[in-house]
Amino acid sequence: MSRKPTLASVAEAAGVSIPTVSQVMRGTGRISAETRDKVLKAASALHYIPDSRAASMRSGENREIGFLINQLANPFNAEVIGGVVDLLEAEGYLVSVLDTRDDATRQGRHLDAFIRHGRGGLLWVPALDTPDETFDMLAKHAIPTVTFLRRVTDRLDHVGIRNAEATATATGHLADLGHRHIAYLGGMGTTQVREDRISGYRRVMRDRDLAPAIVWDSANDKLAGLEAIDQLRAKHPDVTAIVCNGDMVALGACLGLQRQGLVPGQDLSVIGFDDVQDAALATPPLTTMAVSPHRLGRKLARVLLDRIQDPGMPVTVSEISAEIAVRSTTSAPRDQRSCDGA
Repeated sequence: MSRKPTLASVAEAAGVSIPTVSQVMRGTGRISAETRDKVLKAASALHYIPDSRAASMRSGENREIGFLINQLANPFNAEVIGGVVDLLEAEGYLVSVLDTRDDATRQGRHLDAFIRHGRGGLLWVPALDTPDETFDMLAKHAIPTVTFLRRVTDRLDHVGIRNAEATATATGHLADLGHRHIAYLGGMGTTQVREDRISGYRRVMRDRDLAPAIVWDSANDKLAGLEAIDQLRAKHPDVTAIVCNGDMVALGACLGLQRQGLVPGQDLSVIGFDDVQDAALATPPLTTMAVSPHRLGRKLARVLLDRIQDPGMPVTVSEISAEIAVRSTTSAPRDQRSCDGA
């Protein structure tokens, strides 16, 4: 088995000293163009890759970023990660992504590993029931950290969404179309994000004197949405529109309606939340509250870079407003359309 190429083997192949190779790799020193070219060709031929951790120890700067997120398979998260990676890699950072599955114990193991390997920064969707000791540990190790979606402490920078505002806009849109019996579908438990979204929905239902609010729990995925819409309609047949906790549960609900021979947007209106790529490509295209996940990821990365570059700056909170993307899954209630056409 061939040995891993080292500075010494590159130096031998190029016919120069080890310090010269080190200076070329780091872009330092007064090295002639001819010598630099010779070293780089030797490094390429040997497939030499500089040891970033060793370089970090020398420079005092670590260019590896950890990202702890919940439900890595969720398309919203995948698009956010894409935005994070695009910006951070362009700035010379490497991003490692791990899924906590919303488990505080699992999250603790991941954080321990990140700290042991000396990550230069952390992007983090805190798991439910994260203990106070976790925040103390991050503070002790002085790791630049930005929380995402869930703001659980005022000690760290945060990037989130104006959730109540968004669902109020969604519910108001349905009310403007003439819907009175509007349900909220998706999410489970009492996370702050979901509670904020439900509060925006409830506020509009109350302020506009609509039918009593209906909140229906389900996991935030297509299969759960497909199953939940059947159960919701069986229990509440008067519902003519739903505001969903996320696009995936909304797309599942639309599929469930289609399996019943119904047309989303004609027989029952559906609004999602996120505007993942599949929302616009669905049949019919999904009306949703758009937060541009890829752009949101870039914003998250930028806040972390600002913290890395200026560790002493005041804690910042950035909340993104969602904009409604009206497509084909919302319209006036069927009975109202029939009356208007009479």
